[in-house]
Amino acid sequence: MAAAPEPGDAGKGKTFKLLGILDVENIPCARDSLLYGSLGSVVAGLGHFLLTSRIRRSCDVGVGGFILVTLGCWLHCRYNYAKQRIQERIAREGIKNKILYESTHLDPERKQANSNSSS
Repeated sequence: MAAAPEPGDAGKGKTFKLLGILDVENIPCARDSLLYGSLGSVVAGLGHFLLTSRIRRSCDVGVGGFILVTLGCWLHCRYNYAKQRIQERIAREGIKNKILYESTHLDPERKQANSNSSS
């Protein structure tokens, strides 16, 4: 696993951009999706070639496999990423409210403790 570059490193400005537009290093899920898509392409194309021995059709199947696997991995990863962001936001708001309302008359735990002791 590569170490994170220090803020003062000279190579900080160099990022890998696919086709000049897709910044693979900074976009979440891009790297994994492209790697799995490449693997899916090789497996689909080679598997089709071993079964049929048709070169052109195997290349077409490989490209199709790349597109399907890349999009599938991208959508799955982005869905999980969005779900995680929502959970983090809810937890952050809960912590903020806990700090804000702690030891005040609006504290829900204090109300529960008062209702249990009065019964």
